[in-house]
Amino acid sequence: MRTRQILCPTDFSETASHALSYAIEMANLYQVNIRLVHVMSKPYGEHNYGIIVESPEELETQLEAYSEEKLTELVAQIEPALDDVLSVTPVIRSGDIFANILEDSVENEVGMIVIASHGHTGLSHMLNPNVAEALANKAKCPVLVVK
Repeated sequence: MRTRQILCPTDFSETASHALSYAIEMANLYQVNIRLVHVMSKPYGEHNYGIIVESPEELETQLEAYSEEKLTELVAQIEPALDDVLSVTPVIRSGDIFANILEDSVENEVGMIVIASHGHTGLSHMLNPNVAEALANKAKCPVLVVK
């Protein structure tokens, strides 16, 4: 862990922001960089986003532009909180959230994943895949799940 970066997935939610504060604290403690990863999942339908588009490709382009803008804002907030020698690498991936986070952690040999848990219970837990739980079970590195 002391020589590898921390991977912190984000969906730009308040819970993800809370997990990010833990990632920043851990990065400063261990003197490692942060990989800030956002995975754009495939939209179920254009109508769900309230975005007027001509084609699915245009929707994908707009979602990617939105994601880049949000990541840029987050990086600007994170950098002052990190020690001077540390950096943040923003990454946008597309597809299955769990598979992309797991793949990124292996490809980049991360030392730890810090991820938010949205705390779904009951029927909501059954209908919404719990990415944090799956990562804790499958990742080859330590996973810190933050509520």
